[in-house]
Amino acid sequence: MIESLLIANRGEIARRIIRTARRLGVRAIAVHSEADAAMPFVLEADEAVCVGPANPAQSYRNTDAILAAAKQTGAQAIHPGYGFLSENADFARTVEANGLVWVGPSADAISAMGDKINARNLMAAAGVPVAPGSQDPAASVEEAIGAAAAIGYPVMVKAAAGGGGMGMAVANDEAGLRTEFDKVRAFAERMFGDGSVLIERFFPRVRHVEVQILGLADGRVIALSERECSVQRRNQKLLEEAPSPAVGPELRQRFLAAAVQAGEAVKYRNAGTVECLLDPASGEFFFLEMNTRLQVEHPITELIHGIDLVEQQLRIASGEAPTFDVDELTTRGHAIELRVNAEDPKRFLPGPGKVATWVEPSGEGIRVDSGYGPDTTVTPFYDSLMAKLIVVGADRPEAIARARAAVAGFEIAGPKNNLPFFAELLENEEFLSGDYDTGIVARMR
Repeated sequence: MIESLLIANRGEIARRIIRTARRLGVRAIAVHSEADAAMPFVLEADEAVCVGPANPAQSYRNTDAILAAAKQTGAQAIHPGYGFLSENADFARTVEANGLVWVGPSADAISAMGDKINARNLMAAAGVPVAPGSQDPAASVEEAIGAAAAIGYPVMVKAAAGGGGMGMAVANDEAGLRTEFDKVRAFAERMFGDGSVLIERFFPRVRHVEVQILGLADGRVIALSERECSVQRRNQKLLEEAPSPAVGPELRQRFLAAAVQAGEAVKYRNAGTVECLLDPASGEFFFLEMNTRLQVEHPITELIHGIDLVEQQLRIASGEAPTFDVDELTTRGHAIELRVNAEDPKRFLPGPGKVATWVEPSGEGIRVDSGYGPDTTVTPFYDSLMAKLIVVGADRPEAIARARAAVAGFEIAGPKNNLPFFAELLENEEFLSGDYDTGIVARMR
């Protein structure tokens, strides 16, 4: 097993990784910006190194500073968490070129899945269902219009190098496509340094379902279970649950088989997620993208399977077998995760500030993975996620009941927060029915 681990991230995911490292006897090394010097993850690490100012480009995305910190502290391995450098193939290659262990998939797999058009074509060749769309980037708006005519409106205009729900827009007709194509291309060039644009069928009513995979040290790829991720704002997830209330046994087997095919197509290793769109009317699903890292919502999979995914990541990176029998994987209960963000609960606009009150709920079936606490400050430099409120119950109704109690018992004052939105959602008839789609938040507003 790896003996020392540098965590190239911050906030709740850094604390989450530290927790597992400590349980396994692995020395946990944090890197942090000047703005994060007093944050809980820094104080809880066995060692911490400042890697630059608040600006992420000068700290958490500063590969030279992070590698220097690894050398300074004698770290054996680097875990990138999610976001920042987690899906940066060049960084993964550089880590390994410096003699360190990369806790993640190969750089080749990251590269293959990082370009959405390339990923679509690879998946189609492997027999994974893909939505109707362009096989090559649309080089001009005229090419995009031609592709849309073949696909049929409405279409999704998507940054090929994007991620995290960013760089996407819907066009209902040619006029809309002309407008959105230029916007998405400009955004993609600015944010990702790549203006390539994909045109794809847009489904007005669709569910977002994903499958957790693990590429094991012995070369096998296994699929654990699916997660429902359809509660979204601006194409970004707010609540996830596992298993999906839309997926029955037959559909589940098709999902899991397709996810394994996807992983095998790129010789996947370590933890990853195959994201799909599900048409609830027909039961058809289509590959959306593969996230070559640990997902924010991994805890709900952990809770229904009774395993620690970060531990499995470290074991795979160390060349060891998983802690569970892959042929006897069991699922028990229902789990829900709510992303507690520093944003107002109506328009979901960021609302950073100093935390005056922070009281986390507790009780049976309640878990909180937080990045903040009393007297910490949510700054405008980073993502608005403050904590993940996770609950598990024997079934979906019990999980929802525990989520309601946990939301009511979570006290935050100072920064704005979206807990009132979750209180509303957990009473919403559409959500309670389980028959909802990615438009549910818009309909609530």
